[in-house]
Formats: sequence, C-alpha cells, structure tokens
Amino acid sequence: MNSAQADAYLRRIGAHHPAWPTSGVLRDLHLRHLKAVPFENLSIHLGEEIVLEEKELLDKVVGGRRGGFCYELNGAFGALLGALGFDVTLLAGRVYGEEGRLGIPYDHLALRVRTVDGGDWLADVGFGAHSHYPLAFGARTEQVDPGGTFRVLEAGPDAAGVRGVGGRREAEDLDVIRDGGPQYRLEVRPRVLGDFAAGAWWHSTSPKSHFTRSLVCSRVTEDGGRITLSGRNLTATAPDGTKEVSELATDEDVLALYRERFGIELDRVPEVRKG
Repeated sequence: MNSAQADAYLRRIGAHHPAWPTSGVLRDLHLRHLKAVPFENLSIHLGEEIVLEEKELLDKVVGGRRGGFCYELNGAFGALLGALGFDVTLLAGRVYGEEGRLGIPYDHLALRVRTVDGGDWLADVGFGAHSHYPLAFGARTEQVDPGGTFRVLEAGPDAAGVRGVGGRREAEDLDVIRDGGPQYRLEVRPRVLGDFAAGAWWHSTSPKSHFTRSLVCSRVTEDGGRITLSGRNLTATAPDGTKEVSELATDEDVLALYRERFGIELDRVPEVRKG
C-alpha cells in the first residue's frame, strides 16, 4: 500500500495520518473502522467475487466504500496498519458454533499488532459484534470493553467445552471469550492472506455456511450502539443493549437504508440464494 492509498483509507474512516504507530493510535483507528466500514456479506448474494488480494480489498473497501466479512475487513485493516508502521501478523481462528463445536480451519482472520510503545494487541474489526477496542494479547484477566467483557486464555484440552471434529488444540492456541461465552480459538502461528482463500471460498459457497443462508450488514454507531440490517429486518441496539426491531416495507426502503445508514450504494436489493 503506497502513501496515497493509505491516506485514502484514512479518509474513509475519518482519521488523520498518525505521527507514530502507538497503542493509542491503534485504539482510535480500530473504533473508527468499526463505525465507518460495515461488517457485511452482500457480495455473496450479489454474485460478486471475493478476492483476497490487497488491491482488490482496497478497491472494494476504500474505492467502492463497501464493507466485507473477516477476511476482507481484517485483511484490509492489517494492510493499512502495516503501511502506517505497525508490526502486523495475520492469525487464523476457528469460530465456536453450536454445542461448542469449532468451525473449519481458516474460519476467521484476526490480527496481532505490536506498537512502538510496547503494546501487543489482538485487533479484530471483522467479527461483527465484538470488542470496540483491541484486546491486550498477553493479558489473561478480564478486559472490560464497550462491546462486552473479554478474556484471552490459553486453550485447555477441553477448553470451552469443545466437542466433535476440530476439537484438538495446538500447545499455544488461545480462546477468545466474550461475556463468558467462547467466540473463537486462535492460532498464534503467523499466516499470509492467501492462506485464507479456501476459508473464504467455503463461506461464500457452502450451504453449511451461515453466510450463504443469511444476509447481514452491521456497524457500530456513533453513540457506541449498533445498527444491523438482515434482509428487510432492521435492528437498532442501544449502548445499554436494548434493541428496537422493525421491518422495511419496500425495496426502495431497503436500498435507501443501505445508502443512508451504511454508505453503500446498490442498484438492486441482495437476496439470499435459493437451493
């Protein structure tokens, strides 16, 4: 990413070019990203190819003012942080699903970010409802965040009730816990963006993936709440957790909401594919 691309990305999230890659700057960029760039899977239902290469990610997130899911959002954000002087490592995770089962390998992409003031952080702008700020990577105590109470723990042999295929852990695996519930298991081995291509393909095509079976577009609001559009259902979550749910009546209403609340211009309403 060159300096012009980095500046365009910073404008996309409403940030200025930082003087130094510090922990405070990382926290600010992380929250700004969550507010400006939606977590969304619309490409899957619009027939758009998902390409995990830096240029394509920047064209989509910055040039096209779109969002994406974990591979795209954390892939793009990691590239920006690297261009700003942060030490960034891509990490692979497996998301906890029903009955404590782990998802496929390369199920999730998260970032380990080191800063010049000695910080070591788990940054994740691609998990939907999650922490608003990076989590201290080495801390094993509770970390209170506007998005919940988090812990990053060494994964035990039966950590978080893992069952079924994929329950085996490596010695240094970590479990990310939110409000007492396991979110994903993280490997600490460094990865590259291309490693996640199979995971992105699976989530974009498999009938077993929740991304192919549902629509989502969601972001953090300025007051620290969240707004989520799932098909025609709009959920506004206040900072205290209270929710207000409504249903949009027409395609025009849906397209207007994508445009006005998420900054996404679409020429047709995405629909979940049948069959």
